[in-house]
Amino acid sequence: MYGVLAQTAALIAFGVAWRLARPWGLEADATRRVLTSLVYVLLLPALVLDVLWRAPLGLDAVRVASVAACGVVAGVLVSWGWYRVLPVSRSAVGALILASAFGNVTYLGLPVLESTFGSWARSVAIEYDLFASTPLLLTVGILIARVYGKDDERERAMKGLLKVPALWAALIGVGVNLAGAPTPGWVGEGLGRLAAGVVPLMLISIGLGLTWQKGRATRVPVLFPVLAIRFVLTPLVVCGVAALIGVKGDLLGAVVLEAAMPSMVLGIVICDRYGLDTALYAQVVTLSTAASLFVLPIWHRVVA
Repeated sequence: MYGVLAQTAALIAFGVAWRLARPWGLEADATRRVLTSLVYVLLLPALVLDVLWRAPLGLDAVRVASVAACGVVAGVLVSWGWYRVLPVSRSAVGALILASAFGNVTYLGLPVLESTFGSWARSVAIEYDLFASTPLLLTVGILIARVYGKDDERERAMKGLLKVPALWAALIGVGVNLAGAPTPGWVGEGLGRLAAGVVPLMLISIGLGLTWQKGRATRVPVLFPVLAIRFVLTPLVVCGVAALIGVKGDLLGAVVLEAAMPSMVLGIVICDRYGLDTALYAQVVTLSTAASLFVLPIWHRVVA
């Protein structure tokens, strides 16, 4: 795990260096939008289709989705109960709830799981995200953003889900998998080449999105509950629920590591869209991403 965390840190650091240096006059935010759009529309769907077409789908996939949903819901409820009584703005409360509940389970979780447990664990990251985390983000998460932010456009949650290319790829992948359709050689090779770009580009994008504005250090204490929820509460809930429903061995370790991932980077987009405190959200992403490099090895030792 330490090797992949070192590689992960190096790619994130490259993104941070790009933000600071702005080579060829390319602004970090504009570069990040291009990279994330490419991954979102093309590369991630290719990865999802490649993984779910080949992955063994059975009761374990249902278990992964179930424990993931429990972890997200626990994060929402505890953070809502905590931050609603603190003297912070509504836009900050919405951002902090999202940061507490939704982790970076694919773009960081996938390389960590694959390097730690092997290629089979890629499907765990995809199932954790697309079968639970993303649907909850685009329903419960958007509802939270609307309540605590500004919403000038009323879009139905189901319509939002239908606009996610990776979910369509997941449906197709599950369909051809269950139908027993073989993967043509040229298709598998093409999907593999596209999928290979997801992790490095998104890790660089994480670095491009990490910011720490001057004068914001006084707000650090308000971020500590987010770290406690992401790195302690959610993994404990997921571990407990997983044990209750019969998840064991490496699969248990994989879902617990997923639960301990730092806050989701793409939440910055939701904060921008709904008028939440984007700067505060970016701070907690920066802090939690840095802390995860130390926390994840601890959880790996606990569940190993």
